[in-house]
Amino acid sequence: MSSDTRVLNNYNYGTAAPTIKTMVDEETRRELSDQNRASLVKERIRKLEKVKEVAAAKTFPGVSVFAVLGALFVSVLMVFVVLAQVNFNETAAEAVRINNHLIDLAERHRALELAFESAIDMKEVERFARDELGMSRPDAEQIIIISTAPRDTATFIDHGEERAIQGFGTFLRSLTEYFR
Repeated sequence: MSSDTRVLNNYNYGTAAPTIKTMVDEETRRELSDQNRASLVKERIRKLEKVKEVAAAKTFPGVSVFAVLGALFVSVLMVFVVLAQVNFNETAAEAVRINNHLIDLAERHRALELAFESAIDMKEVERFARDELGMSRPDAEQIIIISTAPRDTATFIDHGEERAIQGFGTFLRSLTEYFR
């Protein structure tokens, strides 16, 4: 129903003329407020669309700086792990090589000890000493027993050492007095 029709309907029922004008003004205000609301809603929608456009323009599909730094840090750590593993493998190989060399040297040492022991023949040494050098085994009368009993000893303390000992005693006494 249009506003003119309402005004006429109210007029037909015996309302006064000033009331018609008020009713027309009120109806006009309602229409304006509905139009204002509609225009405000449309304006808000436009503003929201602009905000969406600006947000879409500002956000670009990129990678975060922290993600790049994190990936770089992890890459550096992985390089260090690989280098450490290579170093460990080289050290382990060197340890095996040194251990094998040690086993070879131990076998050679045993062989040299056997050769040394077999090279010295006590009967040959005794024959050389008797025939070449003119030596003989000692008789029972030629054996002299030497006693190595411990001798008495004395320690000389000069006055400087006595003072040091007395000072240490004084220190111990003062320490015991402190803790009482």
